[in-house]
Amino acid sequence: MEENKELKDEEILEKAETVEETETVGETAESTENEEVEEENSENTGSDDLSMIRNLKEENKKLSNELETLKDRLLRLTAEYDNYRKRTAKEKEGIYTDACTDVLKEMLPVADNLERALAVDGNVDDLKKGVEMTIKGFLNSLDKLGVEEIDTTNGFDPNLHQAISVVEDENLNSNDVAQVYQKGYKRGEKVIRYSMVTVAK
Repeated sequence: MEENKELKDEEILEKAETVEETETVGETAESTENEEVEEENSENTGSDDLSMIRNLKEENKKLSNELETLKDRLLRLTAEYDNYRKRTAKEKEGIYTDACTDVLKEMLPVADNLERALAVDGNVDDLKKGVEMTIKGFLNSLDKLGVEEIDTTNGFDPNLHQAISVVEDENLNSNDVAQVYQKGYKRGEKVIRYSMVTVAK
């Protein structure tokens, strides 16, 4: 009886030891498996970081190239604008010079005629006739340049005339030009000089 009991106790102990060994082996296998998974995860995380760094470098390179392209374009635009500004200023100066030349070409004959009139000996009537011919030549020159005298026969117009005084005159209607002190001239719609006039009220 005691022997059977001892045998059973031994069997129980053996089984317990077997169970403990099995549990230890299982724990060892599980910990080894966990370590492998962690290593695999760390490897994956490392490769993800490398991939992210690679992508960031590529994006940085792309942005740097775009920045250089934009800088180059900006420099070109600045240079083009500077050239355009200089060219426009030169053209503007050329237009002004050409316009002055055209006007002076028409005015020089008038100056020549005045000089001739001074050089000629004659009476007052001859001198007067010479001045009239010079004025006629001058008006022809203005006509060639597209300059015309401002009309005052249609009444006072503040856009064309400058009133220096107002007078009462029974022979004139209100707002009529009574007298022209200085003739005005215009070229097209541009007034060169306003007519200085007296206006009837």
